[in-house]
Amino acid sequence: MSSKTAAKAAQFASNLPHLQNLIKRDPASYKDEFWKQWQYFHNLMQTFQLQPAKYNEKLDEMINFLAQVSHCYKEEVSQLPETLSDILKNHSTTLDRTMRMTLIKAVIMLRNKDLVSATSVLQLFFKLLRCEDKLLRKTIYQYVVSDIKNINSKHKNARLNSALQTYMFSMLQENNGVTVKTALDIMVELYKRNIWNDAKTVNVITTACFSKITKVMVAAIKFFLGKDAADHNDDSDSDNEEAPKKTAKTLTLGHRVAKKTKKRKKKLERALEAVKKHNRNKTKAETFNFSALHLIHDPQDFAEKLFRQLEKTTERFEVKLMMIDLISRLVGIHKLILLNFYPFMKRFVQPHQREVTRLLLFLAQGSHDVVPPDAVEEVLMAIANNFITERNSSEVMAVGLNAVREICARCPLAMSEDLLQDLVQYRTHRDKTVIMAARSLIQLYRKTNPELLHRKDRGRPTEAMKELKVLGYGQTEAKSFVSGAEAIPDMEAKKEQSKQEQGDWESCSEEDNDSDGDWVDVYHSSDEEAENADKQETEEDQKLREQKAEEVSTTRIMTDEDFKAINMAQVSKDINPAKSSSSKKATKRTRKEAFDGDNSEGLPTLGDIEFVHKKKAHDRESRLATVAAGREGRQKFTHGPQKMNPHASTSNKDKEKKKAFTMVKHKIRRRKVKRSFKEKQVALRNALIKRNKNARK
Repeated sequence: MSSKTAAKAAQFASNLPHLQNLIKRDPASYKDEFWKQWQYFHNLMQTFQLQPAKYNEKLDEMINFLAQVSHCYKEEVSQLPETLSDILKNHSTTLDRTMRMTLIKAVIMLRNKDLVSATSVLQLFFKLLRCEDKLLRKTIYQYVVSDIKNINSKHKNARLNSALQTYMFSMLQENNGVTVKTALDIMVELYKRNIWNDAKTVNVITTACFSKITKVMVAAIKFFLGKDAADHNDDSDSDNEEAPKKTAKTLTLGHRVAKKTKKRKKKLERALEAVKKHNRNKTKAETFNFSALHLIHDPQDFAEKLFRQLEKTTERFEVKLMMIDLISRLVGIHKLILLNFYPFMKRFVQPHQREVTRLLLFLAQGSHDVVPPDAVEEVLMAIANNFITERNSSEVMAVGLNAVREICARCPLAMSEDLLQDLVQYRTHRDKTVIMAARSLIQLYRKTNPELLHRKDRGRPTEAMKELKVLGYGQTEAKSFVSGAEAIPDMEAKKEQSKQEQGDWESCSEEDNDSDGDWVDVYHSSDEEAENADKQETEEDQKLREQKAEEVSTTRIMTDEDFKAINMAQVSKDINPAKSSSSKKATKRTRKEAFDGDNSEGLPTLGDIEFVHKKKAHDRESRLATVAAGREGRQKFTHGPQKMNPHASTSNKDKEKKKAFTMVKHKIRRRKVKRSFKEKQVALRNALIKRNKNARK
């Protein structure tokens, strides 16, 4: 070797980044230099094997160099991934932290250059999770998630995903808490990113809910309790919001061009409120959008196992609450039969119970129409006896009534007539919170089963109430038509009639000489209302309407205008009174509705239980703060002229105001006796005017 070649080799050995740059530009020209560095790496490895716990700076630089240029000499470095993996496997716990992190970054770099398989890297990294290094675990977690994401970026690799999911499932069966928790976090993160959002992933996570490690169990339960983002397009939302605006606009225009009366104004307000409620219930998204809960293969078995674990668990109360929440959501969403759940929850129904409002919410979540009414009736009686009594405060009574309402909204048959009659009597309570809660219960049963209410509490009978059919336990009603479809032909007939009337009006306006000057009978909407009020709808008319709706539903394809007409027909049923001449008093009865529709679809919210119609009283500190805030900025409105200099002295007149009356009374008396010249002039003038007036009389 010449002196020039030796100097060049020494230069590259001391400056590996420079050699790295040259190799990436022209790998063939610098193959000999790379080969020398490769031999030097093996020598360093033999030395490192003697003391693996000691940090070797030269080896650290060499590993980084080889990982950077490995793609240029794939055949020469084919053994490099295996060598680095063996070091990490054999000396994972004894390695220096910096050296271990360098080896892991080198393996990641080799994986990014596709020199090692994803499965082997995943197996290696999960074994390294046993090391007590927080930064190491964080790095492994981030890399595994990003690597699997990159694998499935263009198209899902089903074969590789299945192999990785199987390995993840085996990791969840281990006893090492760190390994199991990291594997679970990776699966949850991949599900949230819509990478592994299939049923297999969800059912693997269900096994973690029964783990003996508390952190793992809590993380799995939180995954199922978390809400997924609702997949709604902005266009669909804008379309749904446009329909009620047009309907309300039509009603407002109709009122503006008609005669203004107090009755018509109240009718318009009721119509607008009904349109608002109808469209809100129609366009409202499901309150539960837990796709993970819907992907469970056997929810009944999962809920039963989880409930058995709940009965035997000795975990803290917060963990028990999460388990109860998950069980109630499973029961409510899948409509499961878990009869032991209700007696178990009955023991917690006490006003002094910790987190009692959430427990009442879980009871409402776990209620549905398939549960036998007897099982839920016991819970309702417990709530009524413990909450809705005069010995409790008004807030407690209102919470109890709200809980009863939410449970009955999902299981209306659980309410007995006697209990409902007792609860309805609280509508005349002295406190507004209890009154509004009782009215909300009345409003619920007006729409679900008005026969259980007393006749005076059923409210104004409408066409919708007349068509209501109360189904018994286990009964279902399958309709062969779209409700309200009978209004479509009427809408088309009205359109044609309006076009004809418009044409007649134009022809009549052109022929002014043909009019003979006589009065013409004009058709008014109030005449139609007067005629329809006298008609009584029979069962035959209802059958004819159903036949008409079935014919329309089966013989045509609905358009947007057709659905708008159906929407208006359904709203009118909630607004228009029932066509019966015997209930005139009932048609005049109006009540304020405290309960905004039936919320039987979906899961309730905590605000539905804790909703109390009362403003909390101010304490002394808050009242003083309110007074001080009201006084700010009102100095310029004070009485009398203000001093420009606040430190200047006051006048004698201002000083007299602060003196005692005994000090100034002699001056006041002197003012009455001794008058000024101006005062004498005014008095004389007034006296002369008065005397002249008396002389004229």
